[in-house]
Amino acid sequence: MSWFRKKHKNNSVPVQTASSGRSVHPFASILNYSPKRSYEKQLYRSLRESVPVIDAAIYKIIRLVGGFHVVCNDPGTQKKLEAFLNSIRVNSVSFGIESFISIYLEQLLTYGTAIGEIVLGKDGSICALYNSDPDDVELICKDGPLDVRIYAADEYGSLKEVQFPQLILCSAAMPEAGGVYGTSILKGLPFVTDILLKIFNAVGTNWDRVGNVRFAVTYKPQESDRNFSRERVMMIADEWSKAMKSREPRDFITVGDVSIKAIGADNQIPDSEVPVRQIMEQIVAKLSIPPFLLGLNWSTSERMSSQQADILTSELEYYRRLLEQPVRKICDTFLSIEGISEDFTIEWDAINLQDEVELARARLYNAQADNLTGKE
Repeated sequence: MSWFRKKHKNNSVPVQTASSGRSVHPFASILNYSPKRSYEKQLYRSLRESVPVIDAAIYKIIRLVGGFHVVCNDPGTQKKLEAFLNSIRVNSVSFGIESFISIYLEQLLTYGTAIGEIVLGKDGSICALYNSDPDDVELICKDGPLDVRIYAADEYGSLKEVQFPQLILCSAAMPEAGGVYGTSILKGLPFVTDILLKIFNAVGTNWDRVGNVRFAVTYKPQESDRNFSRERVMMIADEWSKAMKSREPRDFITVGDVSIKAIGADNQIPDSEVPVRQIMEQIVAKLSIPPFLLGLNWSTSERMSSQQADILTSELEYYRRLLEQPVRKICDTFLSIEGISEDFTIEWDAINLQDEVELARARLYNAQADNLTGKE
């Protein structure tokens, strides 16, 4: 096909909130320093990498928030708007506003603040949506607490105010009084997570010491063997090494007073179930996710599962209200560029946790059956 061989020109303007990746001065960030809280962002990323439950909970929230559709009074406008939202380019390889909203919500949950950008082409139309890297953007109150300016790193590594702030999408979840940035749902977890990782590391070390059996071979020479004790020790060590390295069962035969004991066989690995569960309860409570949705088979009842599902529904509705702001701004910008003055409403898909509850209840019944079978 001819269109496949044709080279399309890039008609989009440079993204304002993307870092150029080049810094002339090695300490350019010090020249225009402002508190960036990059250590918190790196800390939250490390929490998600080190504790799989935290990462799974965030992705579970993103999936449970669900999708939406825009409703307009004019069918022609609604068709045009839906086509735009379904086909708009997102970042490098994705398409559709749902891809943009998923990343946007992930940043909102992890860092407390999410920043995106509406990218315009040279013809003035919207050509893409871009999820900004939190490390490349800075929010600064310049002339008072209500005058928030958006700065991005230029090609020299210095902070520079964006030229078109009306194209920037910014949301903050549960910001502190007088603050610009939002609050991450992971705030308060580093302390308990540190304890949890210490327990996991200790369990792994103990299993490496006790579970991977090591042996102590002791040879007690007799009076008549004193002159040849060194040679016999070397022979015993050589035969024992061959017996341990053999893939097939091999007998170890020796002469003299030789005793063999397993190192660490008398020691028991400390039970970590109780402290790990106490810490996991703190993590799950902070993430507002019912434990059965994360595969944790804790003691619960059908009524308790329903109540937890209702609480989760209220949490999801809160995140939906936060996401409506950037979605509405994207739609308003598109309609304004198209010269259309039309009101619209954003309707979210119904939150239905019935399937999740049924799956969790099935896992609970299986776990209870396994416990009863084990007791018998």
